[in-house]
Amino acid sequence: MDKVAAANRINEFLQAVVNLGGLHIKYRIVVDPPPLNDWENPEIFVDLSGPDSGLLLDRGGELLRALELLAFEILRVPPGEHEKLAFDCKNQRSLRFQELRTSASVAAEKVRRTGTPFHFSPMSSRERRMVHLALRDEADLRTESDGEGRDRCVVLYPADYKSEGGKTARRTGD
Repeated sequence: MDKVAAANRINEFLQAVVNLGGLHIKYRIVVDPPPLNDWENPEIFVDLSGPDSGLLLDRGGELLRALELLAFEILRVPPGEHEKLAFDCKNQRSLRFQELRTSASVAAEKVRRTGTPFHFSPMSSRERRMVHLALRDEADLRTESDGEGRDRCVVLYPADYKSEGGKTARRTGD
């Protein structure tokens, strides 16, 4: 992917959305930014802000995620390369990943205490990946994704828990 050309296409897209949508949003597009956190190092980062930021962040950041998804489509980014582009608004991404890390830690302690699997709420593939990564070094636990489409979630198991069919499934990730 030509990163500069991709950044220019994202700029054209966002200009149209902001102008035609009448949004009071500013944005900054950074090519080859520093890593966002321990797990993310996108090639292009788009940071949005402004008086209408609340619209982007309503309903769990639904509009922000939709803009990111549209950018993937415009750039024809294959699903396996979605980590190359990241959109954020008011540091929501960092806050969400810290929330996921905390939830993973709490779930790990619950699974250790009870010996029973823990099902996280359905989440996006990127968020599921964050949960898998947050728990990857827990040798006594394993994670699997379960479900279809919008109902897909992470399930956390004790490492030796027998899945349906009596097999001990291996640790997996998205």
